[in-house]
Amino acid sequence: MPSSPIRKLVPFAESAKKKGTRIYHLNIGQPDIETPEVMLQAVRAYAEKVVAYSHSAGKETYREKIVRYYEGLGLKIKTDDIIVTAGASEAISFTMNSCLDAGDELIVPEPFYANYNGFSVAAGVQVIPVTSHIEDGFALPAIKDFELLINERTKGIMICNPSNPTGYVYSRQELQTLREIVLKHDLFLFVDEVYREFCYDGREHVSVLSLSDLEQHVVVFDSISKRYSACGARIGYMISRNAELIETAMKFAQARLSPPGFGQVAAEACLEVPKEYLQDVLSEYNDRRQTLVEELRKIPGVICPEPGGAFYAFAQLPVEDSEHFCRWLLEEFSFEGATVMLAPGSGFYASQGLGKNQVRIAYVLNSEDLRAAMRCLKQALEVYASSVEEKGIEKTSG
Repeated sequence: MPSSPIRKLVPFAESAKKKGTRIYHLNIGQPDIETPEVMLQAVRAYAEKVVAYSHSAGKETYREKIVRYYEGLGLKIKTDDIIVTAGASEAISFTMNSCLDAGDELIVPEPFYANYNGFSVAAGVQVIPVTSHIEDGFALPAIKDFELLINERTKGIMICNPSNPTGYVYSRQELQTLREIVLKHDLFLFVDEVYREFCYDGREHVSVLSLSDLEQHVVVFDSISKRYSACGARIGYMISRNAELIETAMKFAQARLSPPGFGQVAAEACLEVPKEYLQDVLSEYNDRRQTLVEELRKIPGVICPEPGGAFYAFAQLPVEDSEHFCRWLLEEFSFEGATVMLAPGSGFYASQGLGKNQVRIAYVLNSEDLRAAMRCLKQALEVYASSVEEKGIEKTSG
């Protein structure tokens, strides 16, 4: 099982904190936005005498509200198309185990959310990467690049839209391209749409649920974690109109009995949150996005495409080994009593050797803290370059 590139440096961060160093946490997608009060109040007001199991697919009242949420997006689904899970993570795990056998292959554009690797290893599935590139902002690779990888073991394609870790938002045309590949080769299409509400500069989020003729092929993953700043509630869900697939996934859902009880109470309440909340959150993240990109582009040698969605930027730094640099930041560096924690880029690739000089940055701090973090990063890069040149510091992470 691979280590999480997002969390593997946590012990070094904890040591730095014990020394009194302030850490700007840009390594993990944990929003600092307050969870809506209506969600917290719903948990506080829980009146049942027993915290009982729910239906293995999740509370029916919650699934009915999810159906209405999607109706508001112009998408028609039924409660029987939904299985509520312990975060989108469990939904992905259920889906991989339902749709793929050990030894099957899943094509995933890289860089991708690092935990896809862990889910696939647990399912005995081989992730086959198709590489997107920083030079074109991590756009969808060409159709020929996908078709070169398809063989008798290929069972599906998986994307995240908007993308974690790059912030790329797939266009309708790109999704139509994937539709063509999926129908031509009779594949599944798994789409992580957790960040659907976070699209900037007038970009439109297009759900694959809106594409025709894919009823038997598509599984969508969603979650309340990012949209409502409720990561710890651990509530997500999978959606598919493929009845046989849902029936199979229900066996996994029954094996773990039910999704979290109090999490579902909070999740059901979140669908009563006014639209103004999401509009305000989007505006705040847009300000942070602009601040981060502006500050990164002031740093010599840094390349950072402007993310179109989610709340991540994937940047190239003037270092040879970003994992060594990220660890060095925590072990040896501080500026004005602080340092920065980033996620090394190589952990978001399946292809060996890629992403060595890249990092993922989560802009989950307010703009003032982001500016301070970028000043810290700029100083760190200068000191690191000088140390490497003058002292011959070992630059590999081994």
